[in-house]
Parts: sequence; C-alpha cells; structure tokens
Amino acid sequence: MHGKQLKKGDTVQVTAGREKGKTGKIIRIMRDKDRVIVEKLNFVKRHQRPDAKGKGGIVEKEGPIHITNVAYFCSKCEKGVRLGNKILEEGKKVRICKKCQEIIDA
Repeated sequence: MHGKQLKKGDTVQVTAGREKGKTGKIIRIMRDKDRVIVEKLNFVKRHQRPDAKGKGGIVEKEGPIHITNVAYFCSKCEKGVRLGNKILEEGKKVRICKKCQEIIDA
C-alpha cells in the first residue's frame, strides 16, 4: 500500500490532477479507501439539506485525493519526496527524506 507513512498533519504536495503542484496539510486519512483530505485543496460542491445544525444550500468543502497522487513535502528539498525509515542508535524508528536524508520525526 502506497502512502502508508503519511500521517495527519503532514504537509504534502499534489503530484497529479487539477491541483498538481499545490501543497497543503493533511486533515484526514481514509486508509480503507486509500485517500487523503488536504486542507484548502480539491474543493467540491455538495448540496446539503437543512438540519438542526444549520441551513442547507450548496456547500463547498475539501474532497478526497487518492494517496498515490500526493507526496510528502520536504522543507529542505522544497519539493514532494518519497519517505524511508531509519532506526537511530537509541533504537527509535524515524521517517527520513529519501533525497536529502533529513529526519522528519523529531
């Protein structure tokens, strides 16, 4: 399964589709459907009926993007990269950028 190393709160870059090249933070991961929802990207319109919470109408919200169409955004490389794992001397497992070997999990 691709994108298994991505976590909620990670900054990602979209690699395919109409939002290609844009970056944003992951709000939600749907592992069962292999999709992620990225903050302020891939807006879709939904028709919503009025309920107790508020009035209805056409609501714009973030739509899901397939996990293979996003890549972790490395701040040092300044582009979307693949992730790897590394075990430190003290035995802690951390994620690293495959390009620059920068440790992601502090």
